[in-house]
Amino acid sequence: MATIAANIQQVEDRIRAACKQAGRDVQSVTLLTVSKTFPAEAVREAVHAGQHRFGENYVQEAIEKMQALADLRPQLQWHLIGPLQSNKTRVVAEHFDWVHSVDRLKIAERLSAQRPPGLPPLQVCLQVNISGEASKSGLLPDEVAPVARAVAALPQLRLRGLMAIPEPAEDLERQRQPHRALRCLLEQLQADGLALDTLSMGMTADLEAAVLEGATMVRVGTAIFGTRPRPAG
Repeated sequence: MATIAANIQQVEDRIRAACKQAGRDVQSVTLLTVSKTFPAEAVREAVHAGQHRFGENYVQEAIEKMQALADLRPQLQWHLIGPLQSNKTRVVAEHFDWVHSVDRLKIAERLSAQRPPGLPPLQVCLQVNISGEASKSGLLPDEVAPVARAVAALPQLRLRGLMAIPEPAEDLERQRQPHRALRCLLEQLQADGLALDTLSMGMTADLEAAVLEGATMVRVGTAIFGTRPRPAG
């Protein structure tokens, strides 16, 4: 059975190969290790293998891990990548470093108001429903620009870019299409004067497609930690 360290090396090799194919510097792509549903001990093992950025979907589960790993807090970045409800914004504003899943202005306004003044600005991405799926969270592409301008003006936040979870596709070209659409959307916002630098896209199954289309952060869990445990009950 492969170790977490060996799995991380394999994922980094995949990123390196995709960057070479795209003619990109490997340093331009950050690996976000998605630790949702896996225990704090697995996160600690990944830290020993050189990882410092961890993505979580569920706020309460993440807080419990943060407490269990409090001794490592100075060297860790915690990223919320799952849906965020209004009643959870305060605890997220107080404990996380990044939020990738801002999908409406109200959530951003609450995060800004509730971010403790002693902490650095909360780094945020707008989640875009790039494939137009009824079941997915996120802004529709034509809703993004006005929300981005409003979020960029909020104190205590720094708007970094866009995030998406495209509809799964089997072949590389079909995988690339939504990632390309998200990159074009980011480029439009940049042309309009917003200082954005982050495309959070690509997971275990489609990270090559995402890197080829300009991803700056890929969110990988299964290829590192294995198949997710099934919820109890």
